[in-house]
Amino acid sequence: MFDSLIDIAPFQWHAIATTLLCGMIIGLERQLRGKPVGIRTSSLVALGTYTFVAVSLSIDNHNSDPTRIIGQVVSGVGFLGAGVMLAKDGEVIGVTSAATIWVLAAIGTCIAVGYTFTGVKLALITVAILYLVDHLENVSTMFTRGVHSQYNLWRGKSKSDLEGDDQDSDGR
Repeated sequence: MFDSLIDIAPFQWHAIATTLLCGMIIGLERQLRGKPVGIRTSSLVALGTYTFVAVSLSIDNHNSDPTRIIGQVVSGVGFLGAGVMLAKDGEVIGVTSAATIWVLAAIGTCIAVGYTFTGVKLALITVAILYLVDHLENVSTMFTRGVHSQYNLWRGKSKSDLEGDDQDSDGR
């Protein structure tokens, strides 16, 4: 009886744990930097993708095609990623968060089809990219051109505008 309680076929506990770990690693990096895709979102995107792909692989029917489910997951996750992107004063922000969501889905897919260690390696590569590029942007102005400089300029402007508005309302 105990075996039936812990049996989660067609899923595997070690694959679920690995999927959650990968999502948490990437989500922790995002959350520590104050980005919109944190630990919960990252873990859920990876787990949801794993679940859909694992279910599609378990359907044993000559009419089923697991690649169609994977394709639909990619489309659905792309739509979810579009939801975290914003346009402000002609600049688009949140593209990295959207790309991170897309990579999380790819990691969930890798783990579902049996490439567990590849999923872990991809999670570590993703965190390395996110961290190292951010570090490069902090140490060199060469990496802060284009949209990043416009965004930082906009953030700086909005803070000073808000401070100026507060001063005007106080009459100072």
